[in-house]
Amino acid sequence: MNAELLFSDKYIYADGAIREMVIWRLPLPDSERPHGLKYRLYYGKSGRCLVRYDNERGKGDHRHYWRSLAGELEKEYVWHSVERLIEDFRTDIERIRGGK
Repeated sequence: MNAELLFSDKYIYADGAIREMVIWRLPLPDSERPHGLKYRLYYGKSGRCLVRYDNERGKGDHRHYWRSLAGELEKEYVWHSVERLIEDFRTDIERIRGGK
């Protein structure tokens, strides 16, 4: 049995930045994804990832973000709910865009 697509959304801002959110329900939860979801939430501009939340196999829930001097960094993301995941992602985008 394959993963079921639950949500897919792509938005291109007037300045060319891209927000893309994709969430799947897995056939069964596992030790890396006890919530039973696989996801990729991406925001970037000019070919550069500025923030991305995902849970690829072998890494669990985590967040990538861009720091101008340090480059791309990665940090564990503490799962609460899908609603909180989207809220945290949108908050990051708003911070990056300067509240736009």
